[in-house]
Amino acid sequence: MDIFNTFIELLRQTGNVTKGQGDIDESSPRWLLKQEVPKVVKSINRQLREKSIKTKVGAFSVLKELVVVLPDCLADQFGSLVPGIEKALNDKSSTSNLKIEALAFTRIVMASHSPSVFHPYIQALSGPILSAIGDRYYKVTAEALRVCGELVRVLRPNFEERSIDFRPYIIPIYKAILARLANQDQDQEVKECAISCMSLVIATFGDGLQRELPSCLPILVDRMGNEITRLTAVKAFAVIANSPLRIDLSCVLDHVVSELTAFLRKANRALRQATLGTLNSLVVTYGSQIGSSSYETILAELSTLISDGDLHMAALALELCCTIMVDRRSVKNVGLAVKQKVLPEALTLIRSALLQGQALQALQKFFAALVQSANISFETLLNSLISTAKPSQSGGLSKQALFSIAQCVAVLCLAAGDQKCASTIEMLKGILNDDSSTNSAKQHMALLCLGEIGRRKDLSSHIQIENIVIESFQSPFEEIKSAASYALGNIAVGNLSKYLPFILDQIDNQQKKQYLLLHSLKEVIARQSVDHTGESELQDSNIVKILALLFNHCESEEEGVRNVVAECLGKIALIEPNKLIPALKERTTSPAANTRATVAIAIKYSIIERTGKIDAILYSEISTFLMLIKDSDRHVRRAAVLALSTAAHNKPSLIKGLLPELLPLLYDQTVVKQELIRTVDLGPFKHVVDDGLELRKAAFECVDTLLDNCLDQVNPSSFIVPFLLSGLGDHYDVKMPCHLILSKLADKCPSAVLAVLDSLVEPLEKTIGHKPKSDAVKQEIDRNEDMIRSALRAIAAVNRISGSDYSMKLKNLMSKITATPSLAEKYNSVRSE
Repeated sequence: MDIFNTFIELLRQTGNVTKGQGDIDESSPRWLLKQEVPKVVKSINRQLREKSIKTKVGAFSVLKELVVVLPDCLADQFGSLVPGIEKALNDKSSTSNLKIEALAFTRIVMASHSPSVFHPYIQALSGPILSAIGDRYYKVTAEALRVCGELVRVLRPNFEERSIDFRPYIIPIYKAILARLANQDQDQEVKECAISCMSLVIATFGDGLQRELPSCLPILVDRMGNEITRLTAVKAFAVIANSPLRIDLSCVLDHVVSELTAFLRKANRALRQATLGTLNSLVVTYGSQIGSSSYETILAELSTLISDGDLHMAALALELCCTIMVDRRSVKNVGLAVKQKVLPEALTLIRSALLQGQALQALQKFFAALVQSANISFETLLNSLISTAKPSQSGGLSKQALFSIAQCVAVLCLAAGDQKCASTIEMLKGILNDDSSTNSAKQHMALLCLGEIGRRKDLSSHIQIENIVIESFQSPFEEIKSAASYALGNIAVGNLSKYLPFILDQIDNQQKKQYLLLHSLKEVIARQSVDHTGESELQDSNIVKILALLFNHCESEEEGVRNVVAECLGKIALIEPNKLIPALKERTTSPAANTRATVAIAIKYSIIERTGKIDAILYSEISTFLMLIKDSDRHVRRAAVLALSTAAHNKPSLIKGLLPELLPLLYDQTVVKQELIRTVDLGPFKHVVDDGLELRKAAFECVDTLLDNCLDQVNPSSFIVPFLLSGLGDHYDVKMPCHLILSKLADKCPSAVLAVLDSLVEPLEKTIGHKPKSDAVKQEIDRNEDMIRSALRAIAAVNRISGSDYSMKLKNLMSKITATPSLAEKYNSVRSE
């Protein structure tokens, strides 16, 4: 068994090393392993012929791990393993453990290989598998039922073609599963596996089981009534409803729909989630057989689920509403129920600052389906959405809510057709052209709506729309200028050939509007990098012009302009890494510090979580950018630290090999440097300015990220003293991340903290004893309270270390905390968080 365990561990390590890699190249461990598969199988076949049960169990364990690491590796070898599987399942001397291992291997190999691999061996395998379903030990039965589910898929992988005659196997499989399904007195795992397996059998072979369905389906309905098997039974009906065979459910459909509707009121979240999915499938397949009264009840229940309290549930509920509206648009009662019950909740949800992702997409589909169902007029819906955007008595809407409303307006316009869309655009232009209009909220909304419509539709037929939008750059309100910039960029996305040259020309010629125009350009570039993982609509000539313009603005004195330029460069690097990375690398040696800082920030924006073609190029070049941490200019050093922090968070593999060289440089940025502290004479008093504060804060935050993702590369002993110790006594902005770092080190590297614990107590004690000045404003008092609570969290983490009670200084500090009522209350509060 030891050799088997060693081989299994080796396979797991091989899988971990190559995790996330696509094709297997000839130098990879997986490719080398694949060449040895025939030898491995030959050796395992010898072990399967041994008498030792432990040896056979180990052999099947190795096979399982082999298939996990190399799916489809046994396509040519499976036939030689069939006798071993048969013997393990049929032999009277086989133990339950051996049967379970043999069945688990069979299930995994069937799931990971082409069905045609197993067709020659169905007759040999089906008998032992069905016999195992009747085994007395529940774990063997449950595993056999899972294997049977895979066997069903193998028998009929394609409903159009018949690659094997599966008919002789239908009834034996059905009867074996029914015996377990009908039996109430058995383990829950077996019950659930029997339900799932029977649903697969009905969905796959239902056209050959018409006589059996009236006796089988009521059993599944009955299992929906049992709280233990309810969730599995709900999912089972989704499988059946999704079958292309359109299984006849007429004998139980009304009962199933009624039960499912009632489940929407249950507290069990997983049950409600599964119920919504099953109802959706039933409406798609059997919508015409469901009565209008049932739809009214379903819609009434759905309305209670549409809120920002559970956005995922709200998304599923809205998707079901859309399905009902599309499939049953001719039913008058459905339209009325949607209008009265669901629409008010949707209009409330759209005002939420939390709305995003799947829920927002579902809400957009809902409004599109609503206008297409013709139950509510386009004008009514448009007015409802726009009036929702008006500020209420409790205050204005959040930025996210305004964007959500604008997106829904855009989708609504496109769904209503070109004529309605054109009239809406003219109405929105009218709001912007109206000089007498003093309603900034109305203009703000109009700009956002134009941007969202323009992103989805070419607006070049609306003459001078770009000039009308750019006029809003003159507004005295910042939110309107920002919305105009957003609108112009998104309108350009709808017709790059017309509007992109306009934006580039304006950036060159309009110095005062440069920042806003760069934001418009950023929208164009960002949409290309997000919407197109591979090809971009930006032509090479456009990219050349954009790069020339952006590099010209790298030296801008305005930090805001440089940040936008950096973000644009980073996003273009995602689209054209072969052009951008060398161009950025060249500028790391620029004599202008602003250019070097902009380049480092650009790299930060190019390091995103998802994999892309930029990764291979970045891997070999990123050291050049991160080594700017040694730069003479503090702004450049901070930009490099931010890029390192982003890499550690999103793609730690890029930087792990560089950390031995980078960490000492990073730690150096956490030290207070006297040359960066200056005194400003303000007449009657002097003010001390610490220019290194932001850099120190960024450096400690980067260390915090490294502790999360690259802990194996960090030596905490060399960092805690003197660097963390210095940070614990630094400015408020530095102390906060230091407290978090100390808490993590206490949890992950307790021995390193314990070794220097006495020296850490003093700065923590000073922090919790700090009192603001008598004339301090509320903001300063609140900041001090936050700092004390942060320090107490760190103290609580340190106090949990085994052996910390040997530190007299910590003991005295804890005594002081418990003896001070205000501190004791805060400490107990943070400890219970």
